[in-house]
Amino acid sequence: MSQALPTATFSDGQAVPALGLGTWHMGERRSERAAEVRALQAGIECGMTLVDTAEMYANGGAEDVTGEAISGRRDDVFLVSKVLPTNASRHGTIAACEVSLKRLGTDHIDLYLLHWPGRHPLRDTVEAFEELRASGKIARWGVSNFDTLAMRQLSALPQGANCAANQVLYNLDTRGIEFDLLPWMTDNAMPLMAYSPLDEGRLLRNPDLGRMAGQMGVSPAQLALAFLLGRDNVIAIPKSSSPERVADNRASAAIELTEAQTAELDRLFPPPRSRQPLQMI
Repeated sequence: MSQALPTATFSDGQAVPALGLGTWHMGERRSERAAEVRALQAGIECGMTLVDTAEMYANGGAEDVTGEAISGRRDDVFLVSKVLPTNASRHGTIAACEVSLKRLGTDHIDLYLLHWPGRHPLRDTVEAFEELRASGKIARWGVSNFDTLAMRQLSALPQGANCAANQVLYNLDTRGIEFDLLPWMTDNAMPLMAYSPLDEGRLLRNPDLGRMAGQMGVSPAQLALAFLLGRDNVIAIPKSSSPERVADNRASAAIELTEAQTAELDRLFPPPRSRQPLQMI
């Protein structure tokens, strides 16, 4: 792949590819494990070196798959995982991280996220994250599925300003975050991670997107990902268990949308005109 991937940058200066690899639904069927490992390795080999997983996915199965895929190439990978809200007490967060590290076969996670807001006091979770960071078991921490109000509340906590990222649902058909959350994160120099950037495959069946992609000579997936890659400090993490589809996704980096093409996407998938509740899958 000759076209370099755009990058996103954390507040500490760490740059990562703006196109990474998701693992949601991986590890659910042993018969698919080898293909999943190959797909992740294919993505890493072509520069998609950010890998996102979570203890929730397949009850740890996705972390197992990820650990196998990155074995022997850990230094090449920016590794992201998440703690479940039910485990996110002060002590529970630390214990969950230890289990994830074992599954992943590593001694540190590059970015550790709270999967969504839960019943445990956020202050306790932040204190646990800071303890893990001080011990070197995580390099930085963040959150997932936090709306603008939750981000403001987090940033007001002691050490809350150390939050490195927020991962939310974001794709052409789910653009509500563009009204207030994405601008807030831009103002705070915080990368946004876009999960389900292809809307779990639903976007690929959209006739309008398919028609426009055909006119451009690209695939619908490539066009949908190019839309996100054109956003500053946004990291898209599509999941695929096929090396061929991974390569198709990777080729989206070669697409530079014109003003007319961007305007057409806005017509087909209108941006928000008012604040909307944060959408989740």
